[in-house]
Amino acid sequence: MATTTAARRRAEDKAAYNAFFEMCPSRQLLDRLSDKWVVLILCALGGDGPAGDGGATTMRYSELARVIAGVSQKMLTQTLRALERDGLVTRTVTPTVPVTVDYALTELGVSLHRTTRLVRAWAHENMDAVRENRERYDAAS
Repeated sequence: MATTTAARRRAEDKAAYNAFFEMCPSRQLLDRLSDKWVVLILCALGGDGPAGDGGATTMRYSELARVIAGVSQKMLTQTLRALERDGLVTRTVTPTVPVTVDYALTELGVSLHRTTRLVRAWAHENMDAVRENRERYDAAS
């Protein structure tokens, strides 16, 4: 009986990733990435916030909460933890009084931010057309 190394098993798994299959891990990742809070956090940390210049930045929890209107403390905390677990965000604790916690995108997070930034820009550019289509659809229904 042949044994497989962990690296070979990972390579085989990667070749078999198919989000159309129910148990595929990439489907779980797509589910996470499609969350509005994930997109907004990535955009904020990528420097796309209201006053951002488009360059990746480090932000404190309170800054993120202020920039991302409508996010609850619970959702922001859960989403940041999930992003940290996935290796998209780093969390740095500085022992001050009170403790300072900073968040920043990792290299992997920056690569994803490039895509989320395009999706966000597409939404801004096409919102009027989508709104018109919704009104036309609702009027016909």
